[in-house]
Amino acid sequence: MAAAEIRRPRADATRNREQLLAVATRLFASAETEPSMRAIANAAGVGIATLYRHFPTREALVDAVYRDQVSRLTTGARELLAQLDPPAALRRWMDLFGEWIATKNGMLGTLLAMIESGEIAHAHTRTELLGAIDDLLEAGRASAQLRTDVPAEDIAAALIGIFTVAGSPEHEAMAARLLDLLLDGLRPCGHPHPG
Repeated sequence: MAAAEIRRPRADATRNREQLLAVATRLFASAETEPSMRAIANAAGVGIATLYRHFPTREALVDAVYRDQVSRLTTGARELLAQLDPPAALRRWMDLFGEWIATKNGMLGTLLAMIESGEIAHAHTRTELLGAIDDLLEAGRASAQLRTDVPAEDIAAALIGIFTVAGSPEHEAMAARLLDLLLDGLRPCGHPHPG
């Protein structure tokens, strides 16, 4: 095989990896403690060897889920702006941010250890997320639908506060009200809520 020739994964291997990521994301979001690798494999309908072939360690799986979620948040901002007006895009993105926070619940111990050891660059993730918020804010400012005096860092801090207080499923309605309140506070004076 020539050095330039790269072997593409088989379709079933790609499907298995995507299924494992989706299931791990769901289990991490719904678990109060970190689910075992075996529980993730079982829920995905694959053998434990298949899971370890794709993700040789728990850290490799947590890293893949974490990066996938950050990527979804950053690309999600652009996709939402292509479909919705800036305030509606920002509000929907806030929901995605809440889902990302929830995903970290069941992998928090491993994730914190990885950040502490430098395996995951927390500063880079923060920069990416602030960039996504900036994209949403800039679109809203350009259309005069969002205030011009609120930086992305303030939005991120408010979101963390909201999901710290109302991040569990039983507080979903309260989180939605708080997110609506936050968005209303981002509208310029004299620009009422459309609903």
